[in-house]
Amino acid sequence: MLITARNIIKSYGKKQVLKGLDLEIEKGSMVAYLGTNGAGKSTTINILSGLLALDSGQVIRDKHLKMGMVFQDSVLDGELSVAANLKNRLHMYKAADKDWLKHLIEITKIQPILKQKYQSLSGGQKRRVDIVRALINKPDILFLDEPTTGLDIQSRELIWYLFNTLQKEGGLTIFLTTHYLEEAETADKVYVIDNGNILASGKPSQLIADYAKSQLILEMTSAEAMPEQEFIELEPGRYFIEGLKTQEVITLLNQYQKEISSFSFQEGTLNEAFLTLTGKEIQA
Repeated sequence: MLITARNIIKSYGKKQVLKGLDLEIEKGSMVAYLGTNGAGKSTTINILSGLLALDSGQVIRDKHLKMGMVFQDSVLDGELSVAANLKNRLHMYKAADKDWLKHLIEITKIQPILKQKYQSLSGGQKRRVDIVRALINKPDILFLDEPTTGLDIQSRELIWYLFNTLQKEGGLTIFLTTHYLEEAETADKVYVIDNGNILASGKPSQLIADYAKSQLILEMTSAEAMPEQEFIELEPGRYFIEGLKTQEVITLLNQYQKEISSFSFQEGTLNEAFLTLTGKEIQA
């Protein structure tokens, strides 16, 4: 494990914001950390990265671990050009690698904006520059706090393409928080935090299977032909069944194909699993 956290507790004044969290971040994985505003996500990132002291518990980091951070608010100089900002950051490290920076500029497609002032960039452009800044020191793990919040779909897709490229090329480990649960479905592991507690963790597919129910709507030629599964009659000839697995739906459709005039099927989603666990919806 790159990072292992045990029984993390953190309070601000009398308010306990983290209540005994256990976390594991495996090398080369992408971990999505999900929670509503105020759940404790940013505090967790700051503790895991060593920027914030914990009250009690333990964080064990891999020896010689190098980390990169992308914050919600940028730390770059708005008055300087993109190129000047990145050059300044490069010179902060003894083992400065100009070829690596050139490669990052290429894969993030920021060549056309290198001469522009950072403050003049769009949200998506700023985020890509921030990611390059965080990767200059060739980190083993990249922490990102809401990296795609407020960005348009095209910018979000480009950033996720970048994440996938970095993982495939160099085995980068990524730990991120996000408001977009459909993005988290591509992660290797998901943690759901609410009010300072980890409510569930696991592969996205497992959380969906455990906490989200599929929905099947059938239109039947007759009520007598209805399958044995529990169903709700929405209106005459139209029925609703939830919780079936995909293979069960296929079997049912094959078995009753003569009696079914039409159907619609929707698998469970991570958003539904999150709602089941927390009773809340994430507001993007």
